[in-house]
Amino acid sequence: MSIRIQSMSVDTTNPADLARFWQAALGWRITEEDPDEVVLEPPAGSREDDVVPDILFLKVPEEKAGKNRLHLDLRPEDQAAEVARLEALGARRVNVGQGSDVTWVVLADPHGNEFCVLRALTEQELAAR
Repeated sequence: MSIRIQSMSVDTTNPADLARFWQAALGWRITEEDPDEVVLEPPAGSREDDVVPDILFLKVPEEKAGKNRLHLDLRPEDQAAEVARLEALGARRVNVGQGSDVTWVVLADPHGNEFCVLRALTEQELAAR
């Protein structure tokens, strides 16, 4: 089968504001922007470019309500440093029932969309890839 995911869409009351948070968080680029939608893509020429789905931020009239049905899991090299950086950008820690014994940190972006920051891969896990 020849099919791939082109983009993931995020509903928001302010596409430009939320796209700028994720642009800073991921180091991606805004490739299209108007008042009703903003497209965020991986850096041009990166290994993710034309491989990883774009993120499309779409304007909707209503605020977010309830827990996301789809969220991003981010895998940094240094979890603690990345969580601190994302919190400085405006993310906040949230509890979605994950408990205290998990290896990931659950954050919400400035509009309340939950995402996880996973632990770094071990040397053995990296070698096995």
